[in-house]
Amino acid sequence: MAIPATILTGFLGSGKTTLLQHILKEQHGYKIAVIENEFGEVAVDTSLLGDRATNITTLSNGCICCSSQNELSDALYDLLDSIDDGSLSFDYLIIECTGMADPGPILQTFFSSEVLSERYLLDGVITLVDAVHAMQQLDQFSIAQAQVGYADRILITKTDVNPDTKALEQRLKQINIRAPQYKVIQGQIDLSLLFNIEGFILNDQLSSNTLIFNPVTPVQQAMAIQSFVIRLTKPLELSKISEFMDELLVTYGDQILRYKGLLAIQDDDRRLLFQGVQRLYSADWDKEWQADEKRESILVFIGLNLPEQEIRQGFDNL
Repeated sequence: MAIPATILTGFLGSGKTTLLQHILKEQHGYKIAVIENEFGEVAVDTSLLGDRATNITTLSNGCICCSSQNELSDALYDLLDSIDDGSLSFDYLIIECTGMADPGPILQTFFSSEVLSERYLLDGVITLVDAVHAMQQLDQFSIAQAQVGYADRILITKTDVNPDTKALEQRLKQINIRAPQYKVIQGQIDLSLLFNIEGFILNDQLSSNTLIFNPVTPVQQAMAIQSFVIRLTKPLELSKISEFMDELLVTYGDQILRYKGLLAIQDDDRRLLFQGVQRLYSADWDKEWQADEKRESILVFIGLNLPEQEIRQGFDNL
């Protein structure tokens, strides 16, 4: 059985370690291993976690999204070896990234080999956002926007210091339209909201009922990270979709952070579930369309300076 893995990300000082302390302290039935990524030689966060985790692996030779990406891969293999030789037992993995980490390359590590993709089940990305400093960080650092863009869950922290988060919530929703937002103080949150997210499992969670459209404000228009939804009522030819996506990802694969969709395919009564991270994507057949269900294709794209009109036009031409 594959080991579920959660990526814990968020800008510097957003409260990742505090949340991780809460997770490790609570009774949830999981034996959790942790991969901790820290800048510098002194593993401060690792010390804060104490002995609450089943195992803590510290990667401190740089950020695992760039210079130490191979180190992350090696750490994932080492954990599997420890299970296989009986020296370690755990059934859940959490990776805490540095505050400057881009989640994209980290996610791709899980799909970089057949072994890793089969023995780990990437459950989701949890992104913490500091209610006090986030607006400024989103203005100044594209990496802060990317962390929000990749999220399956967004936790707004420090709301005890700044309880007025309405504008921030709207801005986060404009970056990532599909990730639910929760307010968190000192890492306290119902953990059932963080486990079994199934953010990378193809399923029918994407429906018209979950998508919300919001007016775009001048501030939001200035952001580089954006998301948009495409709806198509005509059935699509599978071969044409594949061809179009291949062309799209060759050209814009670095900009398209995440995408997910539910497709209506020509001459097939089943729903096609579709998702991807940058240039990696997969599709799987789901159940048949129901009689009371509107048969339409819905796709959500999240990315950096997306060529929205070109993508929309491409799908319209299919």
